[in-house]
Amino acid sequence: MPTFDFTSVLQIVLALGLLNVWLLRTGKATAYRGGAAKNLKEEFATYGLPPFMYYLVGGLKIGCAIALLAGLWVTATVVPAAALLAVLMLGALLMHIKVKDPISKSVPATAMLAMTTTLALLKLGQ
Repeated sequence: MPTFDFTSVLQIVLALGLLNVWLLRTGKATAYRGGAAKNLKEEFATYGLPPFMYYLVGGLKIGCAIALLAGLWVTATVVPAAALLAVLMLGALLMHIKVKDPISKSVPATAMLAMTTTLALLKLGQ
């Protein structure tokens, strides 16, 4: 049974947030979608990305979410998943900048970047 500390809470929050976005809210409009996109596929098109990138990024993020949850029992999965998520969140921020979105649209990506970086650094220090 895993012990729950701050890093465990971060893992759960990050994983559930990713699964929510990529499995439950992918077809829904939010205030944080890039440009005028009404769903996640449109958002990737707004950024000028080819269609396969939607599936690649989605697969990577869902895989990272699963790895973070698995990391509650198998700690070796946490740092690689958090590091990959940090890179993906940095990419998300750059896409918002590319399309000149207002800063408010970057809040989720910024928060996820801060949490994933914090998680990776804390786990490396353990």
